[in-house]
Amino acid sequence: MKKKLLAVIAFISYAAIAVAQGGPAQVSKVVEAEDSFNKLVARKGIKEGFLAVTDPEGIVFKPRPIKITDFYSNIEKQPGTLQWQPKFARISFNGDLAFTAGPYIYQNGKTDDDKVYGDYVSIWRADAENKLKLLIDLGIQHPEAEQETPADFKEPDATKKVTLNKDPFGGKNIILLTDKYFNNSLPISTLAAYKEYLSPEGRYYFPGFEPMTGTDKILKFLGNEAITITAETISAGRSTSNDLAYSYGRARIKKGNIVSDYNYARIWEVDNASHKWNILLEVFSAIEN
Repeated sequence: MKKKLLAVIAFISYAAIAVAQGGPAQVSKVVEAEDSFNKLVARKGIKEGFLAVTDPEGIVFKPRPIKITDFYSNIEKQPGTLQWQPKFARISFNGDLAFTAGPYIYQNGKTDDDKVYGDYVSIWRADAENKLKLLIDLGIQHPEAEQETPADFKEPDATKKVTLNKDPFGGKNIILLTDKYFNNSLPISTLAAYKEYLSPEGRYYFPGFEPMTGTDKILKFLGNEAITITAETISAGRSTSNDLAYSYGRARIKKGNIVSDYNYARIWEVDNASHKWNILLEVFSAIEN
């Protein structure tokens, strides 16, 4: 408990310094962290790469949420090669929370037939030394993309008045409640829930499909697929600058008579005008039974 409290104190102290300096973090910080991670995996392998960059509380979904350290410490080696490229990235004003997303290729063989294509989502959190560590990693599979994804790296709003969140536990509770409210509204009307909570720049990652961008495309997909969703929140977190957050949990999606289980993760951003939290990115990762 003492170690956790000391880590929180150090975290808040760093955030206070960032606010005092007045300038926002640069999104290149997380893009460079992701690129370094990619090169490390290419050099040392998947297992050693993940163990080298993980946050002490970092998780992967194999298929249930499990600490990265627990999963990779208990396997000899993960076979195959993994390559990816960040194409979508944001970072909080204080630089303590960030994410990237983009296409990946996993290959466990020597021919093109052995390649698996998809998109990943990585959430990063700064430690007491202001170094980004991998907090959450998950992704989806889909057929090889026909077109290259354009890069979308946006800097934090430099004109935004930052209010330091001195209570990280309270900040977490707000996101937990927001995530639960959204989940509770999904069974009533999936489309209405997304209309209410989706950011205009929202992105949707669903297994078997290439990522969708924008409210219109996402709502059209949900309507065409005629799916119903029930979901349960597990955990959440928020940046100390109150502009970026995440949540994750379990979901059950029904399409016709077919019911499937998923893990989900959401990236939340705050609307500067209304101060309402909106979903910037949502990803569903299938749980294989």
